[in-house]
Amino acid sequence: MNDSTCNLSSPLFCVDGLPYVGGHQANTMPVTLSSVDFPKKPGVYLFKSEKGKVLYVGKATRLNERIRSYFASNPDRQMIPELVRKSDSIECMVTPNPEEALILERELIRQHKPRYNSMLKDDKSYPFLVLTDEEFPRIMYTRHPPKQSARWGPFPNAGAAKQVMQLLRRQFGIRDCKDLLPQGCLSMHIGLCSGPCISGEGYAESVDAAKRILNGDAAELLEEFAVQMDNASQAMQFEKAAQSRDMIRAIRTTTGQHVVSSKVYRDCDALGIGVQGDLAAVVVVHANNGVVQGQEVWPMLHRGDLKETVSMFVSEHYTNRTPPKLLVTPEPLDDGTEQWLTQRRGSNVEVRIPVRGDLVTLQTLAQQNAEIQIVRLSNKTSGSLEQRAADEGAALLGLEQLDHIVCFDMAQLLGDERVGASVSFRNGRPEKKEYRKYTIKGEAIDDLRMMREVVERWLKRQDEWPDMVLIDGGETHLSTIAELIEEHGITGRFELAALAKREETIFRNNAAPLVLDRKGRVMVHARDEAHRFVNTFHRKRRSRRKLEDPLQEVEGLGAKKMQNLLRHFGGRQGIAHASLQDLKTVPGIGPSLAMRIHSALHD
Repeated sequence: MNDSTCNLSSPLFCVDGLPYVGGHQANTMPVTLSSVDFPKKPGVYLFKSEKGKVLYVGKATRLNERIRSYFASNPDRQMIPELVRKSDSIECMVTPNPEEALILERELIRQHKPRYNSMLKDDKSYPFLVLTDEEFPRIMYTRHPPKQSARWGPFPNAGAAKQVMQLLRRQFGIRDCKDLLPQGCLSMHIGLCSGPCISGEGYAESVDAAKRILNGDAAELLEEFAVQMDNASQAMQFEKAAQSRDMIRAIRTTTGQHVVSSKVYRDCDALGIGVQGDLAAVVVVHANNGVVQGQEVWPMLHRGDLKETVSMFVSEHYTNRTPPKLLVTPEPLDDGTEQWLTQRRGSNVEVRIPVRGDLVTLQTLAQQNAEIQIVRLSNKTSGSLEQRAADEGAALLGLEQLDHIVCFDMAQLLGDERVGASVSFRNGRPEKKEYRKYTIKGEAIDDLRMMREVVERWLKRQDEWPDMVLIDGGETHLSTIAELIEEHGITGRFELAALAKREETIFRNNAAPLVLDRKGRVMVHARDEAHRFVNTFHRKRRSRRKLEDPLQEVEGLGAKKMQNLLRHFGGRQGIAHASLQDLKTVPGIGPSLAMRIHSALHD
């Protein structure tokens, strides 16, 4: 279809490039077969309510025959009588062929989210890997891919997608920064970027290699680099041969991870589907030459028709990834789907429902896993609540996601035992294996300089940026850390914010202060957890120090009086050499307390 001549949001559609108005106009009675007049052509049809709300979107090779089936005396689906009863009109969009109808159906379901259609459950929460359309493309991990970008996904396993992105960055030096900096950036200095901002030589070849790996062309690519290496060696161009050798090693390292097995060395996918009520779990088992390499699990909203749910999943799943040579399914696919898969792959795709042999074993494996996964999905509640908290926090701040938060806090007592800590939250949950403790190495005794030291030490050890770095503090803390991030050339890699305890106010650059409500609970939780973690670390350090410092055990010597002692004598050495009479002269230190202090130090 041609978007320049057809407006998908209007009832005006196209037949063979010419305008066509099809369907039944709204009235106050349920729609009837006699009121519908559709052509004998492929296209998409929409059931609408009296108020114009889209209730169902379907596709057909012949629209007139498909619509007639909805008014049969014995409908093949339980939801059809209710759909017809609640519908006030039916409209259609004619397409040049069934494959176009499949694409249009998917887009309309995404747009209108009809009540009676099967669809991916919370599909917007799944990330894509993206290479932007720029002179020096950058790699992105995002749920909202930019237009004109090359994309792969979506991936239900967000951690696997991030791992692939990090592998590609580490092995091929693909940049991820928003802007090209003339002086380079931290990623370049730690080996995660080849530095196209300084020299773009060889960058296009690295991007092409990354694309071909994601498209599943690793075998051909390896052979090409092997030929290049041999030719360079024979020509005595050993540096060029070494580059080809390193590229072969990088490709093998990346493809050897098998973290996104739907993309690399795959020739067969088997689908299984488990259903409980209106929830379905679709399992995709990836196999190569009979060896299972992994599986993906996708939750879906199921509307009672297994064939429709499977077909809708296939059209969604392979929109941004290369289909396999062989697709094993538990149900036949809708008309046009197999042809569309062949177009997507660029070569023939065979769709089979096995009845015997090894493929039955593979499909049974997928089906058994789907039945296990649907039970887990239906029983899973706590994880979804925590993810919802992360999603609500992202929506509150206008961010794409808040699936990974790193929060910093500091602790000290009168300049003594200066420590810091960072905690990590993933998908709304504390990730305790990523918690870190820091002992201040510099001379700073104020929170600002201590925080700067800790964050800088953390920055230098990262090969993956979180969605947000959160600081326990206010605007002054925010500006201090923002300057540090700018110095390292990584501004914009993550959201930077400071959360003040007073009224739970969050501060961000270029945004007005915001008092968090319940929707910001994931950030408050992260800040409180960082506070708990650093204070626990500080108490342990102080407890060990008590064994070494006799003044810690002196009754009546609190923080304020200790501060008076330090100021009066200029430090601990001065206190240790002070006489009993000298101790009595300190403001707030009476004769009995002076006696206890002197005894603790000298007895």
